[in-house]
Amino acid sequence: MHVRTMLLAGLSTLALVPVATPALAQEAGAAEDDSNIIIVTATKRDANLQDIPFSINAQTAEDIRKSGAVTLEDLSRNVAGLSVQNLGPGQSQVSVRGVSAGQVVRDQPGVKEQVGVYLDESVISLSLFTPDIDLYDLNRVETLRGPQGTLFGSGSVGGTIRYITNQPKIGVMEGSVEANLNLVDGDDIGGHLKGAVNIPMGDTAAIRAVGYYTRYGGFINAVGPAGGDDVNSGERYGGRLALTFEPSDNFSITPRVVYQKVTADGFNRQDIYNLYGNQFTTTRPQVTYDEREQYLLLREGFEDETLIADLNLNVGLGGAKLTSVTSYINRDILVSRDASALTGSVSVDLGYPDAGVLLPSNLVDTTDLETWSQELRLASDNDSPFQWVIGGFYSKVDRVYTQTLPTPGYDAVTDATLGAGTSAAVANGFGANSPYNAFLPYDIKQFALFGEVSYDLSDAFTATAGGRYYDFKETRSFVSGGLFANGDNRTDSTKSSGFTPRFLLSYDLSDAVTVNAQASKGFRLGGVNDPLNLPLCSPADAALFGGFQDYDDETLWNYELGVKSQGRGFTFNAAGFYNDIKNLQVTLDAGSCSSRVVFNVPKAHSMGVEFELGLSPTDGLDLNLSGSLIEAEFDSTLPGVLAATTGIREGNRLPSVPKFQLSASGSYEWPIGDTANMYVAASVQHVGTRFTQPADQENNPRTFVHGLPFGGAPAGSSTTVDLQLPDYQLVNLSAGVDFDNGLSLIAYVNNLFDENALLSFDRERGGRARLGYTVGQPRTFGITARKTF
Repeated sequence: MHVRTMLLAGLSTLALVPVATPALAQEAGAAEDDSNIIIVTATKRDANLQDIPFSINAQTAEDIRKSGAVTLEDLSRNVAGLSVQNLGPGQSQVSVRGVSAGQVVRDQPGVKEQVGVYLDESVISLSLFTPDIDLYDLNRVETLRGPQGTLFGSGSVGGTIRYITNQPKIGVMEGSVEANLNLVDGDDIGGHLKGAVNIPMGDTAAIRAVGYYTRYGGFINAVGPAGGDDVNSGERYGGRLALTFEPSDNFSITPRVVYQKVTADGFNRQDIYNLYGNQFTTTRPQVTYDEREQYLLLREGFEDETLIADLNLNVGLGGAKLTSVTSYINRDILVSRDASALTGSVSVDLGYPDAGVLLPSNLVDTTDLETWSQELRLASDNDSPFQWVIGGFYSKVDRVYTQTLPTPGYDAVTDATLGAGTSAAVANGFGANSPYNAFLPYDIKQFALFGEVSYDLSDAFTATAGGRYYDFKETRSFVSGGLFANGDNRTDSTKSSGFTPRFLLSYDLSDAVTVNAQASKGFRLGGVNDPLNLPLCSPADAALFGGFQDYDDETLWNYELGVKSQGRGFTFNAAGFYNDIKNLQVTLDAGSCSSRVVFNVPKAHSMGVEFELGLSPTDGLDLNLSGSLIEAEFDSTLPGVLAATTGIREGNRLPSVPKFQLSASGSYEWPIGDTANMYVAASVQHVGTRFTQPADQENNPRTFVHGLPFGGAPAGSSTTVDLQLPDYQLVNLSAGVDFDNGLSLIAYVNNLFDENALLSFDRERGGRARLGYTVGQPRTFGITARKTF
């Protein structure tokens, strides 16, 4: 059956759910079970999860612990409608409900995120480099589906993810420590040591401190001069320190400092073709790649050092509460990649001798980010049927991005081949032996006013309306130099302003069942594209992609109908939605230019159904099932050859989003003796097929003609690849014992059947330099010990 027919059938079924659910909830015991109540702050006020009038998921600390999740990608498989594209440590791309612009790569610093990510009240999202926050001592992770432009602003066009930490508790002494040891892919050791402590300081203050260290076991092996085993191992360490001072019931202040550093020795890339190592060479050793294997002429690396300092101030004003959130973020990111095949492929085109083609070349990207933000809001704090929140937001982002291509000895080969003085003539002020250099400082300022009001029209019926006005300006300079660059020296600026409304209706069919309807608008700020690397472009690619200078704001209208039901031992939440997208910002790979551009697609949509079911049919037994069925497609076709080249054609799928995603899990707990409980748990996650970029749907399977007669390879050598990423299934098992004294012991195996999940397709210079995939983590065995006090 066609996906759209299935979706319409699903929406029709959803419309009937409210009729059937009350009886089911009554049978389950309609009396509310306090143990099932989860308090969230998705509306900037405390509320029961089941009372939030739109689609939201909250993974509690217990959920996270029992699922064995250690990253956002792990969590996403248990959350309907949430998908994460893993491009390596600290480089995840998040999409919600099929709203996706495709793979954002390392040299696109101007692209804005589609899903906002928050650490408590502080926005920490950054396109491509979504912070890989440690999940220890979290209270919960909230996933707010659908545009959240009213309360959370730009970058939340698809939704918002909020890491909610445990706050200092006054008058309470408590803590925990956890140790883990794991074996990855049967031959590399990983593990972690983490701890948290809450220390009261009299009757008015408390400190909460968290510290952690994690070693990631590697699972990618490399061949070539820089080869070795488990080259993508890494580590993460850091901590949080928060102080709460509460001299009265009406005043509290919480300063906090968060520090984290993530490093990796390489990337989760599996090669299938490399200029230096492939099955076509005759004067060099031929190479055929196994699973989780790549070719390296140089070792690679990644570093992400993050410092967050924020100050949260709350003042009770009698019937209202004033909140001030001041945040400062400093991030230093280094991505160091083996670009030898990229540089070498250009050298072959230029007629360089083999010695020049084989020079090791290191692509070094750095990001220096400094962000200041201030939010001030006033919200109702009473039991009145009329509730409201108003506020203002200001942020200033200074981001300096640099890219260099140090290749020792390259200038000498260039001058010998192309003429003396060539390298110096194209340097444009940059140093020697780097054929590409770019310096891009960004200055982004944003101001916004927002508000939302809700009114109980009756005991059962509530209406909510809100809106956000935003004003944004971005100024960016671009200076480039080197043989592969244009010698640019320019400054561009963009600005925009607008208004995003939201309307919500919520009706209680019974004490156990609520129906919600929503219409809301979200936005993502536009920007300016980097100039193409014209010296690398074929004439056809230069003509095709050279006209895309800037791109406009992306906007989205979301229409949603949902139902929430909860009884004793029973929870069922479901929603059907339709997203009407205008000016979708899609990332295009500009062929041979080794460049990417962002292009506005006039019309696109995503529609689907999602559900989450939780059952506790008997004491100790918990069952959970969640899933989503999504159709996300373009509704516009680009003219002429652009459609076939870019894949932007009516009916083609939006990239990186599975049509179908399903997760099932269960756990059973029972007492052993008088002082301990034992449990066993299992989960199965299915992720459907996807495409990395829109163009991957055209002429697929695709034949990549390498066209580089290097190493004795024939000029017409080619590799054919099915660019539809296959679905994959992950099975996780765990067993544990919880003692009454706070000690817990857990044994687990993740990815039981050692599935080699292909997460995205990786290519350099249109396949002339390299082809491969980013892949998921293989089978991992582990044991964890945890002690609370």
